[in-house]
Amino acid sequence: MKYTKEVKTALLAIVAILLFIFGYSFLKGKNWFDSSRTFYAIYNDVEGLSPSSPVTINGLKVGNVTAINFLDTSGRLLVTFTVDNEFPFSEESIAQVYGGGLIGGKSLAILPDYEAGKVAKSGDTLPSAIEEGLLELVNERLTPLQEKVERVITSTDSLVNSFNEVMNPATRRNLKLSIENLQATVASLRNSANSVEGVLSENTPKLNSTFTNLDEMATNLKTFSDTLNEIDIKKVTNDLESTVANLEDMSEKLNSGDGTIGKLINDPQVYNNLEQATRQLDELIQDVKLNPKRYVHFSIFGKNPGPYSPPKDSLK
Repeated sequence: MKYTKEVKTALLAIVAILLFIFGYSFLKGKNWFDSSRTFYAIYNDVEGLSPSSPVTINGLKVGNVTAINFLDTSGRLLVTFTVDNEFPFSEESIAQVYGGGLIGGKSLAILPDYEAGKVAKSGDTLPSAIEEGLLELVNERLTPLQEKVERVITSTDSLVNSFNEVMNPATRRNLKLSIENLQATVASLRNSANSVEGVLSENTPKLNSTFTNLDEMATNLKTFSDTLNEIDIKKVTNDLESTVANLEDMSEKLNSGDGTIGKLINDPQVYNNLEQATRQLDELIQDVKLNPKRYVHFSIFGKNPGPYSPPKDSLK
């Protein structure tokens, strides 16, 4: 049986259309010849999940995401995905969006719950969850650091502006002069240090002798201190107190006129007699000087020296 060109062209067009539809559906994750189970999950945000993203259980790929649509006007999203494997899990198992990095996209993982609830069947809606991906973790960790860096940069900028305001031409000129003065001061101190070093070098023997004398003095002081420690201070104090008491007693006797010395000191008659005796003795000495022959006479014939006459310049 022969077919016309039109029939062949029509058959080829139909086959091409069917292949296009099948390929498009396959790329979206839907396989018409596969009897996989279909499940649903509702999210507020799918975090970059897209149709044809893999669905895994314990890391094993068991299906694909087939569609993502808005559930209602609130903006919630309904994710439709298929599970090819007949692995049983509870209807309380969680459909968690995870992964996502610098290159790879998000995936959907079923966290199976083997005990709670009934076994999930095709058409069930599973509880949803979203795991933080690498970018979210990095953003979460870097956000506080970014804020700190921004504050540091702001503070640094303010500090630089303040520094620029302070370091005006006049301040820089003064700073330069201060540095030059400081260098001159350092040079002067260096010269002074050299001078002091020279003086110390020249007087080292004298200094050694001085320190030796100081050592000897310290030794003598220590010996003197040891000697003082050996002295009976209490006995010396008692003797001094006894001496002072005797002096006080003697002073009282002198003042009261007791005894010979007290009478000599306190009796005015004794003083007057002593003064008169002193005057007479002085007159006698003058007369001896003026008339020695009257008191010392040597005569073979015994000549009389004559009567006594007082000296002309005798004391009154």
